[in-house]
Parts: sequence; structure tokens; C-alpha cells
Amino acid sequence: MPHRPADCDVIILRCHDKLLVDRPVLMRAFEDRTPAAAEDMLCRILESIAHWLDVLQDGAEDPDRAVKAARRIVSVAGPIGLTGLALAADDVGQCLQSGDRVALAATTGRLERAFDLAVAELWDFRGL
Repeated sequence: MPHRPADCDVIILRCHDKLLVDRPVLMRAFEDRTPAAAEDMLCRILESIAHWLDVLQDGAEDPDRAVKAARRIVSVAGPIGLTGLALAADDVGQCLQSGDRVALAATTGRLERAFDLAVAELWDFRGL
């Protein structure tokens, strides 16, 4: 429910996102690895996704490259159970291809929030 201060005509929306994570898939991705190897893999994946997010933010300069970045995020996030992140990246790719800048801004924001939640989720998962 939006919060609206009494003396304000602006509605403040608060996003309480929860990332869609397929825990069994995430667990399978790490079950055959030592804790150190699993953590190394997580770090590489998150660094790659962060790089591709940077490419997406510069998407207006090279839309084809941005679409490829969105597809790469999908191809990395999905197989390790970060379903919400993969879905958001796929939506960004579709918006890039359709040229819908308003939808692109909204879905890119959702993708960035999903990445932040994925970092927190994977950090918590490491402790299991």
C-alpha cells in the first residue's frame, strides 16, 4: 500500500521485492564443489552480471551489445536458480528489441533491484 504523508500530494511507493530463487537448482549448482570453489564461482558469476549490467546501462550507445548482455545474464542466472534475475534480464532484452524506452527504464530498474537481492540471497546461501 502506498504511503502518503498528510501534507503531501505525492504518493511514495515502496518496493518490497523478494527475489524468485529456485533453491534446489541453486543447491545442485554447488553440491559437487568445495566451499572455496563454490564461493569462487559465485564471485565470478556476480562480477560477470555486474559487468553486463554496466553494458545494459549504456544500451543507448550500442543496443545490439545491450541485448547480448541481457541474454548473457539470462544464461548465467537461470542455471544457478536465480530465476527472478533471469526473468528480469529477459524482459530488459525484449524492451531493448522493441525500442520501448519507458518499459526499458522500468525493467532495467527491476533488473538492478533483482541483482541487489541476488547478491544478498547468495551471501546468505553461502552460510548454509
